[in-house]
Amino acid sequence: MKHFCSSSVSEDLGCRRGDFSRKHYGSVELLISSDADGAIQRAGRFRVENGSSDENATALPGTWRRTDVHLENPEYHTRWYFKYFLGQVHQNYIGNDAEKSPFFLSVTLSDQNNQRVPQYRAILWRKTGTQKICLPYSPTKTLSVKSILSAMNLEKFEKGPREIFHPEIQKDLLVLEEQEGSVNFKFGVLFAKDGQLTDDEMFSNEIGSDAFQKFLNLLGDTITLKGWTGYRGGLDTKNDTTGIHSVYTVYQGHEIMFHVSTMLPYSKENKQQVERKRHIGNDIVTIVFQEGEESSPAFKPSMIRSHFTHIFALVRYDQQNDNYRLKIFSEESVPLFGPSLPSPPVFTDHQEFRDFLLVKLINGEKATLETPTFAQKRRRTLDMLIRSLYQDLMPDLHKNMLNRRSFSDVLPESPKSARKKEEARQAEFVRIGQALKLKSIVRGDAPSSLAASGICKKEPWEPQCFCSNFPHEAVCADPWGQALLVSTDAGVLLVDDDLPSVPVFDRTLPVKQMHVLETLDLLVLRADKGKDARLFVFRLSALQKGLEGKQAGKGRSDCRENKLEKTKGCHLYAINTHHNRELRVVVAIRNKLLLITRKHNKPSGGTSISLLSPVSESPVEEFQYIREICLSDSPAVMTLVDGPTEESDNLICVAYRHQFDMVNESTGEAFRLHHVEANRVNFVAAIDVYEDGEAGLLLCYNYSCIYKKICPFNGGSFLVQPSASDFQFCWNQAPCAIVCAFPYLLAFTTDSMEIRLVVNGNLVHTAVVPQLQLVASRVKFSPKICTRFHLEISSAEASSDP
Repeated sequence: MKHFCSSSVSEDLGCRRGDFSRKHYGSVELLISSDADGAIQRAGRFRVENGSSDENATALPGTWRRTDVHLENPEYHTRWYFKYFLGQVHQNYIGNDAEKSPFFLSVTLSDQNNQRVPQYRAILWRKTGTQKICLPYSPTKTLSVKSILSAMNLEKFEKGPREIFHPEIQKDLLVLEEQEGSVNFKFGVLFAKDGQLTDDEMFSNEIGSDAFQKFLNLLGDTITLKGWTGYRGGLDTKNDTTGIHSVYTVYQGHEIMFHVSTMLPYSKENKQQVERKRHIGNDIVTIVFQEGEESSPAFKPSMIRSHFTHIFALVRYDQQNDNYRLKIFSEESVPLFGPSLPSPPVFTDHQEFRDFLLVKLINGEKATLETPTFAQKRRRTLDMLIRSLYQDLMPDLHKNMLNRRSFSDVLPESPKSARKKEEARQAEFVRIGQALKLKSIVRGDAPSSLAASGICKKEPWEPQCFCSNFPHEAVCADPWGQALLVSTDAGVLLVDDDLPSVPVFDRTLPVKQMHVLETLDLLVLRADKGKDARLFVFRLSALQKGLEGKQAGKGRSDCRENKLEKTKGCHLYAINTHHNRELRVVVAIRNKLLLITRKHNKPSGGTSISLLSPVSESPVEEFQYIREICLSDSPAVMTLVDGPTEESDNLICVAYRHQFDMVNESTGEAFRLHHVEANRVNFVAAIDVYEDGEAGLLLCYNYSCIYKKICPFNGGSFLVQPSASDFQFCWNQAPCAIVCAFPYLLAFTTDSMEIRLVVNGNLVHTAVVPQLQLVASRVKFSPKICTRFHLEISSAEASSDP
């Protein structure tokens, strides 16, 4: 028995799949500040997020969804070594790559949150960064170190990696993981009076206002620094040299210390207030609380002399309406980060404003660490630590602390021979790891879980049971109204909640692909039966009439009039995702592509189309064969990309061998889009994403996902060129299917779901769902992600775990 679950991922998508705009995240502007005499002080380029083009727009509450507020790359999902390795039996290896650069590999066998899904987790530390992947576990097939490194695209190395037996290696690897960034944060808070235009004026405010104090109370608790034992954020907790009090809070497992300008030491003699600037000027993120009316001169980042602060959050409080307005300034090199501001950026619920602000600031600091300046420093530090650790281990290369084990298989558990020496070594290894973990927790440097803090909220991907008693194996499906049209081993069935399934086609029509196009009154499907595979088209209204008449499910012999000619032997097809004037279908028959179109004109003047001409039951005659295109190989993935105008050339993205190519529909000319550097390639998807009306593609294969923007030029052609908006990332597990539903990317494996943001690829959530299969997705209007899994695993048991 199976469950069908639906998950509404977004409520207000555009009419095209994957439509989004980076304008939600602000635009880069040159900001210039001047003194009271009008002389220019400083200038800088910042991305300004205002949620609205008109800052003085009526301060009504902004339109936004609380469910869109997520910590990006949360530590409880990303700090794998601390969570899954430290204090557990695992293996660590050392080796040199082909360039003679040292690397470390850690491997463990774990159960995904006690969901009976054993899997290998592997972490590869190299000078270029850290890579983490999950690999499936098979009790009958051992996993070699070589195969793990191959999955991480490390195919060649100088010598075979050796296993490190020394238990102290855990401490060194924990230090390597901590280079990803701190789990705790320090943010500056600067009080600015109305009309203040320079940092000297702002830092010289000895005390704040009642509204400022109210804001501080919202941020956190006022604590006494002397004797403070929690995270101190660089403040003195012994001698009161950095003030007597400060503001502190914990948010979703993160300790946060605020460097409040009015609480730091004030000096009447020092007009520059060096002691205050020493702390706030060295914070990556600073909140500026500005008093005064909206019409008053606004704060600009160029007013602050700091080469370190990359993000400013400008907060204004409207006492009359009791709401907060937010504006974000990010130095232009900072990658995009969420959540995007509502429009207008006004918050009437103070607690929701606090949640939004803290998440925005935490995500902003993490994003800043990816800027070239910080990333280069982190890579240098990581390279130095790896080389130093390698040199320390060199003397042990011929001792027992490092062992070749014949390029060993990864051992899932203690050897069955139960040698006392090995058992004693593993016991000592685990004991030292658990002591290190406890020490990190006591010190406050451990990534905590969501259960520790944070308010409960319903996430947009929470599943809902659609059908709890489905007895068949699903092949593919597509929503039809409120029901689901499902192809199974017993035929094609119409499933509606827990009502009895209605047969539409019998098992003589084995459907492998289908699209329900309700606005066109069409069903397009591919029935695959060896060499006799065909594409069929049906009118939904005719099928609906047959269902209402209680007719038996159609067999293959009943569908002869619905076959599209020339499609015999097809193994794949694709349709365009928006079809205002014309439906385009591209059919793949081995290495041959057939372009077929179906034009449809909406009747005008209220005249029914049936009065103009009789409509046949089969729509086959409405489809027109256009041309044939020959490829160099048979495509495994195919996606249609719409041209920038209705008259321009459209493109077909195809994936075969080790590459993604773009094919011009009009000329058949192909050009290389992306070459895959890997021995083995598993193509997953090429997803069309439209950014501000311009086409882009998410290319997904193996563990990788790459975004490529495709720019129109010369009145209708396309150009693929490097863009500032391009990015790439790696999934934690190799996906079987991917769905884009802005602002999310959802990847599905056979036992998990991984959710990231379209705009930057950052991770926001993972869930373990044993026996998972994506069978249908619809991202138009109210998208539904439909999955199936065994009855004994209820939707409530899906756990938050990477």
